[in-house]
Amino acid sequence: VPLLLQPTVCERELCVFAFQTLGVMNEAADEIATGAQVVDLLVSMCRSALESPRKVVIFEPYPSVVDPNDPQMLAFNPRKKNYDRVMKALDSITSIREMTQAPYLEIKKQMDKQDPLAHPLLQWVISSNRSHIVKLPVNRQLKFMHTPHQFLLLSSPPAKESNFRAAKKLFGSTFAFHGSHIENWHSILRNGLVVASNTRLQLHGAMYGSGIYLSPMSSISFGYSGMNKKQKVSAKDEPASSGKSSGVSQSQKKGHQSQFLQSRNLKCIALCEVITSPDLHKHGEIWVVPNTEHVCTRFFFVYEDGQVGDANINTQEGGIHKEILRVIGNQTATG
Repeated sequence: VPLLLQPTVCERELCVFAFQTLGVMNEAADEIATGAQVVDLLVSMCRSALESPRKVVIFEPYPSVVDPNDPQMLAFNPRKKNYDRVMKALDSITSIREMTQAPYLEIKKQMDKQDPLAHPLLQWVISSNRSHIVKLPVNRQLKFMHTPHQFLLLSSPPAKESNFRAAKKLFGSTFAFHGSHIENWHSILRNGLVVASNTRLQLHGAMYGSGIYLSPMSSISFGYSGMNKKQKVSAKDEPASSGKSSGVSQSQKKGHQSQFLQSRNLKCIALCEVITSPDLHKHGEIWVVPNTEHVCTRFFFVYEDGQVGDANINTQEGGIHKEILRVIGNQTATG
């Protein structure tokens, strides 16, 4: 199996930890294609950050990529940022991905022909991801989230996870949603959930002080992820003359499953486990956690064009809570 598409059993501590803790990947041999879906997701997030008017703040980290023609030089260099050049390489990855259903490794040649920096950028996008993301097999999905795109998302280093478990023994834990616009996830997957309050990253007023904002109610977190707003440009709105066909209709005509990347309008929401300590400040349905050690992402849900999640989910309802625990498996449930 080409390296890129093996189920992500990597040697990094975080991944090893993921397997031991959540035991979720006993079914990981599911299908190799899931690897491609995760890559699609990473590329989409990269694109969203890069298309954002806030890119200077949120397209972090910026890629470091060696020049294929001169190994002494960096073609992409965080000290000399060239957003347009990254965008051009990303466009090549995307357009080739839209033309073919072939696995990424088989289209390397096409990428090299179209843009010599496309494939090295793709490798950077994959290898710089610091989170462990695995497509959930259907039997581990949360049906009430109403999307087939469900992922296990672990982004805490083992040291943080063990602090989290110690705190959980003391105070217990529960689950809550974290909504953030798709453009922010490129950074979140690489830097973790950070307290954005009082930094340039802050987008919404920190109405209840600084901390990570969560909610037991899906509707509130969907609001933060922009679910209810129409995105400025979706593939459907692009004038046909721009030479970019959305690609969706064609692939659907051929009877292919539409690929992630063909939706330019992804929304996403994370489901986190949070320590129920006195530090967890509840302001009605908005919860604020000042201590980043007390929040760990567990699941990630992605919605494509027009797909809408159920706005009325409350993680504190017994049935919902129980289902989350079932899907996670008893390992984390019992701590």
